[in-house]
Amino acid sequence: MGDPHDATMKITFLGGGNMAAALMGGLKKQGFSVAGMQVVEIDADRRAWLAEAFGVRTTASVDAAALDCEALVLAVKPQQMKAALAPLAGRLAAQLVISIAAGLRLADLSRWLAGHDRLVRAMPNTPALIGAGITGLYAPPHVDREERALAERILAAVGKTLWLDDEALMDVVTALSGSGPAYVFYFLEALIEAGVSLGLPAAAARELALTTFAGASQLAQASHESLAELRARVTSKGGTTEAALAVFAANGVAKAIGEGVFAAARRGRELSRSLGETD
Repeated sequence: MGDPHDATMKITFLGGGNMAAALMGGLKKQGFSVAGMQVVEIDADRRAWLAEAFGVRTTASVDAAALDCEALVLAVKPQQMKAALAPLAGRLAAQLVISIAAGLRLADLSRWLAGHDRLVRAMPNTPALIGAGITGLYAPPHVDREERALAERILAAVGKTLWLDDEALMDVVTALSGSGPAYVFYFLEALIEAGVSLGLPAAAARELALTTFAGASQLAQASHESLAELRARVTSKGGTTEAALAVFAANGVAKAIGEGVFAAARRGRELSRSLGETD
């Protein structure tokens, strides 16, 4: 397999949705040649858009050219994956297959690919669409360092990467960071609504909430202090912050968040089992 830092590396995307497009855009910005990228996409309008937006080769079905790649990124919906992989079964050689489909276990993907085992499982999140995502990655022990570097190089095009040593933890990654942006949006919606109900114009409440959240996150990333210490610095005894946090505690907000993440992880495990039992 070629050097993972080679800008002429050949990458084929199976599916041309938003996350695949984000990866193509990120790779292009990193200096990867669009001549080495191609997309298998059944929707004709989407193919036309991808070709115009990125200059990549597109095809409606898997052909010999699509198989001529070092990395194959699986970017179709989990429920459609088995059918999408059927034309690939028994036709792969040394290609590294990287799945960005939530909930699909490597054992099931390998079975649908007639035993192909050069596999990496990845869970990016939607901030990847603006290059600010984070992707959890898992590969079985027989996937070598060069192949892992190749997978990391591709996913790093849309943000940070984090390797895990247990595939079962990918359901937790999905619950925490994959679903996480929705939790953030939910909190921001509530914060903005509260500001508006107290008299702020909607645009002002939105700007204050979004900028505060972004700034606090950046501060936490830049600081050596724990989140508890940072929170304490904002919380004066008898002050406004303490009053708000007391209400959050009385209403079990922290417990509810934890229970929500647990529910998401549990549902992820259920979906993994059900999706893998479609034979």
